[in-house]
Amino acid sequence: MPSFTRPRLGRALPLALACALLASCDNRPPPAPKPPAPVATYTPAQWQDLPATADADLVAGFNAWRAGCAKLSRDAVWASVCAAATAVPPEAAAIRGFLEQQLQVYSLRSAAGPQGLITGYYEPVYRGSLARDASHTVPVYGVPDDLIIVSLDSLYPELKGKRLRGRLEGRILKPYDDASTLREKGANAPVLAWLASPMDLQFLQIQGSGRIQLANGRQLRIGYADQNGYPYKPVGRWLVEQGQLNKDEVSMGRIRAWAEANPQRIDELLGSNPSYVFFSTRPDSNEGPRGSLNVPLTDGYSVAIDRKVIPLGSLLWLNTTRPDGSPVQRPVAAQDTGGAIAGEVRADLFWGTGDAAGELAGNMKQSGQLWLLWPKGAPLPALPAPAAAPGA
Repeated sequence: MPSFTRPRLGRALPLALACALLASCDNRPPPAPKPPAPVATYTPAQWQDLPATADADLVAGFNAWRAGCAKLSRDAVWASVCAAATAVPPEAAAIRGFLEQQLQVYSLRSAAGPQGLITGYYEPVYRGSLARDASHTVPVYGVPDDLIIVSLDSLYPELKGKRLRGRLEGRILKPYDDASTLREKGANAPVLAWLASPMDLQFLQIQGSGRIQLANGRQLRIGYADQNGYPYKPVGRWLVEQGQLNKDEVSMGRIRAWAEANPQRIDELLGSNPSYVFFSTRPDSNEGPRGSLNVPLTDGYSVAIDRKVIPLGSLLWLNTTRPDGSPVQRPVAAQDTGGAIAGEVRADLFWGTGDAAGELAGNMKQSGQLWLLWPKGAPLPALPAPAAAPGA
């Protein structure tokens, strides 16, 4: 999932600290500039501006958001609204009245306007084994014993949520292994299970959670636990750059088909993405996987968002389409995040578990709009400032 873009470090001192900790700045040219942080605006709107939704979608979306209130009970913005939401019956008329009484509507816009990108993700199910055998040779690693995580915001509050990941060599913290090295040499980590294909592992890492179907009928559930510290780079983008696919052809199905037709180049394909995700096992359950808010995701009504633009736990109104063109107009809950989910008007819609959900999610690259439903009287979320012009 998803769960995995780093904004540019804006001051010399924090950057110097980061480089010193990673011992990566000595005798090296300065890094290439990173893309600027998203620049978004919240424009006041009216309830009648929202696209109409079916009563069933309204109830389902509201219930999905209300499930997240278990984690928002002490939140300064949402606590009182969540407390009031507990008394709302699961009826469309009551929900509409509650929302209009408690929340204000804001249209989320980028510099280009209100249209953005809506993609999809899901919980895959892959065949695997708890022990390595002739058919299952690809390890699914837990968190390595030697992975060190440094939170920078204890010294520099402007780096809140930013972490360095690495490995100690003597008294020096060095960058952790990239994905190619981990595939070649392995990791100092527990192996949770074994898969048959490296592409299964790659897609499992992209989705951020999944289930491993064991021979005895059990489905082992695993979820995102940590990451090796490298930025995520889409393997589909590499295929486009190599002239293997056109940009509008990229989907999980096309990527897997290319890998099956070009097995001798799979290592090259996977090597284009240095990011590597480590997992932990989760309790056996039929509920949805847990996202970044640590509540079960709801099929079709939970989304992953860019936290620099949309606060986790927010209620949104989504207007987009499925890949077949049929409309998706409904409230959705911002309950997850992901390294690939970055931008001003951006959301990744969770479609559920298994192949059918995967087919839908894998083909989801739709234009769409988002509205933020925000508690009345509460200050709006702080948005990233525009990046300074070169030479400013």
